Formats: sequence, C-alpha cells, structure tokens
Amino acid sequence: MYWIVAGDMHENLDMFERIPGAAGAEALIISGDLTNRGGPANADLVLAAARRANARVLAQVGNMDEPTVTAHFSAKGCNIHREALLLAPGLALMGVGYSTRTPFDTPSETDEDEMASWLKDTHAKAKTLAGPQGRILAVIHNAPHGTRLDRLEGGVHVGSTAVRSFLDTAQPEICVCGHIHEGLGEEQLGKCHVLNPGLLSDGGYVRVELENGALSAKLGHI
Repeated sequence: MYWIVAGDMHENLDMFERIPGAAGAEALIISGDLTNRGGPANADLVLAAARRANARVLAQVGNMDEPTVTAHFSAKGCNIHREALLLAPGLALMGVGYSTRTPFDTPSETDEDEMASWLKDTHAKAKTLAGPQGRILAVIHNAPHGTRLDRLEGGVHVGSTAVRSFLDTAQPEICVCGHIHEGLGEEQLGKCHVLNPGLLSDGGYVRVELENGALSAKLGHI
C-alpha cells in the first residue's frame, strides 16, 4: 500500500490528476499552502481538484491559508493539523501545519514555542495510535532549520528550530515537509528520513510505501 503526499500548490488545480498512481493511493495527503492567503472557499476548490484524483484526501493549513480553514476541514472530516490517525496497523500519521514567523505576515504563523508544543502533543497522539513498536509518518508544513530543506537560494536557512529539535529528538521514521520552495530534496536526521518535494505546482510530490513490513519514501516529479 502507498500514500501520496504533496503541498504548496497555491491554488493550482491541474496537477493532482497528473501524479502517477494518485488514483490507487490509500489517500492523497496535502501538507499545506493550498491557497494564496485564501479561506475555506478557495481551499474547497483545491480539495475538489484533489478528490478528482483520489476520493480520500487529508489536508492541513500551511502559513498561506487562513486559520479558519482548519475548522472547515475538521467539519469535512479531512483535517490533519494537530491530529493523528492510523493509516495501517502499526503506522500512524501526525500532521502539523502553519509555519513559524516570516517577514511576510502570512495568515497562519505561530511562535517557535507554540510550534514545539503542537509537535509534542500531536506526536503523543500518534504514538498512542501506532503502539510501542509502531511507526510514524509526520507531515509538517514547516521545514527543519539548518538542513538543505530550509535553505533559500542565497544559502540562508529559514526553517523552524522547533521542527528541527522535534525531529532530532522524536525521530519519526519519515517526515514530509514543505514551505521552503527552494528546499526541494531529502536529508537523513538520525533515523528520520526527511523529504521536501517542493511545489506541487512545479510537479513535486512524495510517495510513501508500506510493503512487506518496510516503510519507505521517495521523491517524485510529474
């Protein structure tokens, strides 16, 4: 079985159905930034486009989505921001959207301390679901600080220190992030495989597979 994770589509509605294997995935998971400072109506357009590719869509806000989108998604039964759910026996998904502070005053930002608290609490939910020997797939909109995944074109690292500390300590098996469009790539932080597929608008996505007890993730491009 496998899942498709993508984000940063910014109201591009044309890419979901072009993802190889999208229709056969267990779910299509959106990591954030569905819109360009949009609310529920804009997010619904993206959600509808995603559902044309796969009937089961799970999603969370990024920093470019209005905070009201979270409650809207919760009412629709598809929200993963600050939530955990069981994807398969022994495999739990945890989601944390938003970003830490940016210079651009985007709609859904928070401080590093609150981000750290969200990550800790959501991870605890996921661990309970997965069980003592279970695995966790973390979908976190903000990229971890000090990696190739949070580096701007000029080389400046602009990711979250709270996300980096969480991944270094909690060690979920796989983490898919986004937010920093230029940070496309992957990095190993201890036992945690971290991937930033870049913008879905540019064709980037991640395929997460669970086969014969082995969990893996791979960057893909349309």
